[in-house]
Amino acid sequence: MLSWKNRFLLALAASLVFAAFHDTAAQAAEKGLADKGEVLVRQNCSRCHAIGKEGQSPHPPAPPFRTLGQRYPIDDLSESLAEGIVSGHPDMPIFVFSPTDVEAIIQYLKSIQEN
Repeated sequence: MLSWKNRFLLALAASLVFAAFHDTAAQAAEKGLADKGEVLVRQNCSRCHAIGKEGQSPHPPAPPFRTLGQRYPIDDLSESLAEGIVSGHPDMPIFVFSPTDVEAIIQYLKSIQEN
């Protein structure tokens, strides 16, 4: 039979393993979401915008996505992505994304912002 001290240490170790697994799983899910966001912006936006951490936009007036955080809080873009982004530029199409896709795009945009 285990002493109270050994039971305590065993419970503590199990809690630490659970916490480490939970954090790793959350980080993996977030990384997966950002990866999905990257695919979405590559498919829908890369024709005009630089979508990575470096490079120039193929359409010079289109801002690189890595600089959007200098103009807007990235989370504030969620509503526009869900309801349809309308810009002052006539050559930009209107995009409407599902809530899951919006979350993925926001996670990706946050991951590439310049400091």
